[in-house]
Amino acid sequence: MKTNVFLFDSTLRDGTQGEGISLSVDDKLKISRALDDMGIHYIEGGWPGSNPKDVTFFRLAKSLKLKNAKLTAFGSTRRRDKTASQDDNIRALIDVRTPVVCIFGKSWDLHVEHALRATLEENLRMISDSVKYLKSKNREVVYDAEHFFDGFRANQAYALATLKAAWEAGADNLSLCDTNGGSLPNQIGDIVSVVRRFLPRAALGIHVHNDSDCAVANSIIAVQKGCRLVQGCVNGYGERCGNANLVSVIAALKGKMGVDCVSEDRMRYLTEGSRYISELVNIVPDNRQPYVGRSAFAHKGGVHVSAMARHAKTYEHMDPAVVGNKRRILVSELSGKANIVLKAKELKIGFEKDPQAIQRVMGIVKDMEHQGYQFEGAEGSFALLIQKSLRNYKPFFKLKNFRIIVERSRRDTSLVTEATLKIEVDGQEVHTAAEGDGPVEALDRALRKSLERFYPSLREMTLADFKVRVINASAGTGAKVRVLVESRDRQEEWGTVGVSENIIEASWLALVDAVEYKLTKDARNRSSRR
Repeated sequence: MKTNVFLFDSTLRDGTQGEGISLSVDDKLKISRALDDMGIHYIEGGWPGSNPKDVTFFRLAKSLKLKNAKLTAFGSTRRRDKTASQDDNIRALIDVRTPVVCIFGKSWDLHVEHALRATLEENLRMISDSVKYLKSKNREVVYDAEHFFDGFRANQAYALATLKAAWEAGADNLSLCDTNGGSLPNQIGDIVSVVRRFLPRAALGIHVHNDSDCAVANSIIAVQKGCRLVQGCVNGYGERCGNANLVSVIAALKGKMGVDCVSEDRMRYLTEGSRYISELVNIVPDNRQPYVGRSAFAHKGGVHVSAMARHAKTYEHMDPAVVGNKRRILVSELSGKANIVLKAKELKIGFEKDPQAIQRVMGIVKDMEHQGYQFEGAEGSFALLIQKSLRNYKPFFKLKNFRIIVERSRRDTSLVTEATLKIEVDGQEVHTAAEGDGPVEALDRALRKSLERFYPSLREMTLADFKVRVINASAGTGAKVRVLVESRDRQEEWGTVGVSENIIEASWLALVDAVEYKLTKDARNRSSRR
């Protein structure tokens, strides 16, 4: 595939400057593999001159055997009182032996005079000397023109002179940086056009931040005006409001504009890659993130869903499968018949034998939502609700009773929670006890312990998330709570819900639905293979 635009990911460097993000060396290695799988061309691994962790990363990263990406080390131009060969930062870039280095230099005269405390001419020499030295060591050099757009607006001639110094010294790419993130798309487009005319043969790139919520739009218009390298971070991580979201940039360039930047199979990995990296970064994925969020192709309103049943393009701007996502039909009190039918089809449940069940399901959903239930994130509970409405559902076990004991001794300040559980499976009564860090975990462990000898597949099921919301807070301690449990096995994730004035009962209802959905799904899969 001929690549028209190259992708430069800075998640491991600029991304870690975001609040609440800290990556271990092992995290950075795993993310590098994922970025390579996404088709990224340059992975900026860190700043070896600033900390030992990044030096260790670059040493270990040599064994990654990347298929698509080139590892890139980041640093700055030389100090004003050092030659390039004497500068510790420049030497650190050489020592890690990456094929590519990215250095930033000052484009804004304000920064030159007040941050560097150098003359404008000294700064030009610092840029030129640094690039020439790195090129003499056979490195590909990406030059980041820091604060370029602010610098251009303040002193156009000088900002352009800094680019010329880097280009004539041999830089392979000049990346224009909106470091403060305040520029708007028309400003980015106009200024990139001026640079394109000033240096018609130069390879240009774009590096923008999202402080005005325009980073993706700014990146796209920069490409339209001639930039051939786009820098950003997966999921828009980065300092302050983040960098350009490279996931959205890729989807827009390839999916909307037909720009060759990744292959179609790499496009289909976008959703999986985005969510995998969010787990490593330890930030909950944004359900409303364009293209790859769980809600990006979720449809709730009855009118919308009815139209979708006739033609998907009525309320979808692209096929979700292109980016590895999937359509989701939500069910709520706003649902119409189409919501129920399409959601049942998604869950592989049919109403052919009992068409009247559709109306029963709609009535039950509206009544339960009035009580505080919500099925938008609880596909497992909704699937069970449909099957019960079809009157062909047989529970896998019956609860006899359970008891929760929470103890705290005088000598030990920690709490000990134990759940005892009595259930019946096919006429056999099972009495089990288990401890946990809290009542919900203890109940979950006791339930699994009771059932696993009857249903071994439960061993592959794990609890992924647990959320509690107070529904009617004005009722004080007597308020209803809604518990949402997210579970997963080797094939999929699913949500289940429980509602009660008692948080333990609400949790139990959600846990039971989670287990029942897993067992129902397994039984259906076994039946389909016969």
